[in-house]
Amino acid sequence: MVQGECNCGAIAFEVDAELNDVFICHCSICRRATGSNGIAVVVVEKQLFSWIRGEHEMVTWKKPAADWQIWFCRICGSPVPGINDESRMFIPAGLITTGGDALAVVHHIWVGSKARWDRICDDGQCHETAYQE
Repeated sequence: MVQGECNCGAIAFEVDAELNDVFICHCSICRRATGSNGIAVVVVEKQLFSWIRGEHEMVTWKKPAADWQIWFCRICGSPVPGINDESRMFIPAGLITTGGDALAVVHHIWVGSKARWDRICDDGQCHETAYQE
């Protein structure tokens, strides 16, 4: 069981699974949304994910004219888990507080769009665009 929460603790969640793979998106949209080199996420099946508290504290922003949105805590502004597609959730890896000991970066996506100052120094596989299974 993995648990996590936003910076202020208003939003909390759990995942009924062992988590291993971290994906880091380096696209310009994720950089602007986080103010960093991108966002590190874990992707899980929706049926394994549940809210502990605070789902009503979530707000979302959808990029106009794009199929992209981000969810965040309305109180502290932390990015929080959101829908990846109809069957999966993405969880910002930095929110995980309990469990997740086996997490490791396995994929860097949209590295063709990464910031010039961003240096990738781990063993994760790099993809110029989206990850293709």
